[in-house]
Amino acid sequence: MISEILLTEQDKIIKKKALDFVKSIPCSLLLDMDSEKIKYPKEFLKLAAQYDLLGLRFPEKYSGKGLGWASEVVALEEIGVLGTALACLYALVSNVGEAINVFGTKKINDWKKFRRFIKKKSPS
Repeated sequence: MISEILLTEQDKIIKKKALDFVKSIPCSLLLDMDSEKIKYPKEFLKLAAQYDLLGLRFPEKYSGKGLGWASEVVALEEIGVLGTALACLYALVSNVGEAINVFGTKKINDWKKFRRFIKKKSPS
């Protein structure tokens, strides 16, 4: 657990968003995943995008937030209470995105389909 005293103001905002996001996840999603009614919970990622929690570490020119690893870890720590499967799914976006961001060509980095989930408005 990251100590509150080490968090920047931006990290505290990310933590609050992540906590609100976690609270919005219905228990039925976890139960449906356990019973294998849902194999890949894409709605989970869409909701994370609505809470503006995807692309935290990526440059703003690619619709990211331009934040550091600490902000991402703060979000992941909160999301981790949902269990390993959803925490790993949340982290997967960042891991794959990192490879694209660092090693991808300009054409791939500018591809709008990669950014469509990142550039969403937070729910009101």
